[in-house]
Amino acid sequence: MIKGVLAVVLMATVAAAPAAAAEQTVHLGWIGASKPTPDYVPFVDRPFAPTMGMDGAKLAVADDNSSGKFLKQEFVLHTSVDVDEAHLAAVIHDLAQKGVRLIVADLPSAMLLKAVDLPEAKSMLFFNAGSTDDELRRGACRTNLLHTIPNRAMLTDALGQYLLRKSWKHWLVVTGTEPEDKAYLAALGRTAKRFGATVVDIRPWTFTRDSRHVAGQEAVTITQDAHYDVLVAVDESGAFGDQLPFATWDPRPVVGTQGLVAAGWHPAWDMWGAEQLQNRFRAQFNRPMTETDFAAWEAVRAVGEAAMRGRSSDPQKLIQIVKAPDFSFAAYKGRMLSFRPWDGQLRQPIALAWSRSVVSVAPEDGFLHPETDLDTLGFDKGEIKCAQQ
Repeated sequence: MIKGVLAVVLMATVAAAPAAAAEQTVHLGWIGASKPTPDYVPFVDRPFAPTMGMDGAKLAVADDNSSGKFLKQEFVLHTSVDVDEAHLAAVIHDLAQKGVRLIVADLPSAMLLKAVDLPEAKSMLFFNAGSTDDELRRGACRTNLLHTIPNRAMLTDALGQYLLRKSWKHWLVVTGTEPEDKAYLAALGRTAKRFGATVVDIRPWTFTRDSRHVAGQEAVTITQDAHYDVLVAVDESGAFGDQLPFATWDPRPVVGTQGLVAAGWHPAWDMWGAEQLQNRFRAQFNRPMTETDFAAWEAVRAVGEAAMRGRSSDPQKLIQIVKAPDFSFAAYKGRMLSFRPWDGQLRQPIALAWSRSVVSVAPEDGFLHPETDLDTLGFDKGEIKCAQQ
């Protein structure tokens, strides 16, 4: 058993390609909870990478330093990994003592809220790069918390737009019973109501995972006696969703958490110059760039853009720039990205993709908004109970 803060929390400093004779140093923090290997990791996806997210932040620091050297700016990343709730306050205190006020975090939502509510965190700005929890953007938002990873409502809205564009309006849902599955199911129900789709039935997956069974038999059983256009898998943990494609009673597409998925980033995303980012990430870390990696990369790049615009390393000035209504930055998505003032969520296009290809990009054509079609994904102004100030 790991004991003590120094044993539990690994503190490191990353400054890739530091600027020569830097006159300004921007300090950023990375906080990540421990990442045990999930219960269900398909054999083809092993080994599981416990450094997901942090690797994306490291690559962005290298990118910031590459451009920052011309302005004599240096970016330094202080990393805290395997953080548990008991030592969270000590980690925040340590970062505060180092002068770090800009923190990228991959924490469960409860830990993240505990972190941002600490007294020392009031002068900090956190970027959530890991939790898709809708409640963080709706009833539990904080003025010192922004989100670069899309929330579930954004993902299900992107999926819903694609399905409506294909005229697949009748959805059969097969769902797991984990809390995350229930949260995704709630987001899916909101999306169906928002876009006028019909959930014809919700069927819980009650089968036991066993590699000795006849492959796909459960999918046949659970999809019989239903009339639908598309099967929606709700299985965030990956316990059964991969068994559904090509195995249903009737020939129907599978979408949701498996099959065709909505994601803020995807290994097959190569548009708008993204291939060079993918290649650099693979070359450095020997694996594909995940959605969490990219969300962390976006957060650090947002800070780099603010430092460049403000010609400053002062954390409070950078926080003001990032949170300003006119702030935006590019991130290989063909659009300038910006944070919503009402919930702190980063507006961004969403990929509709399967394992080897991006099929479409939301927002889809025809889904209109008075200000920006990016706000057709996720919570709009009137849907939340709290607001960023």
